[in-house]
Amino acid sequence: MAPRIVLDTNCLLIAISSRSRYHLIWQSFLQGDFTLCVSTEILEEYEEVLARNLNQRIAQYIMYALLERRNVQKVDVFFRFRLITSDPDDDKFTDCAIASNARYIVSEDRHFAVLDQIDFPKVSVIGIDRFLEEIVDRPPL
Repeated sequence: MAPRIVLDTNCLLIAISSRSRYHLIWQSFLQGDFTLCVSTEILEEYEEVLARNLNQRIAQYIMYALLERRNVQKVDVFFRFRLITSDPDDDKFTDCAIASNARYIVSEDRHFAVLDQIDFPKVSVIGIDRFLEEIVDRPPL
């Protein structure tokens, strides 16, 4: 079974470019090697950031790819845990990870470090380099 993960927006952004050393993450997603868990709030942020950093047309193509994949789990978040007090905008990722029972959040954002100090609900966070290593080392499904 493919692991469920939540991908921080900046990690998605750097994984999309074919010139990025992290592009294997995007390719792995397209091949169905992991399940990407998203909420409506996360999708909205993805689209906004992609349109701002790339362009609207590319953002629409990527959003279409995300919405049409079988390995995307759309999660309805019914409870807000408010675990990231230093940047409440990041709570959407922790809430999605909890609601979807994701293995971890992939992020380089230092605001997520507070999650190491919280015992319940337990949310694991790994960096993008570590996630890339896991993809490379993981046997195909």
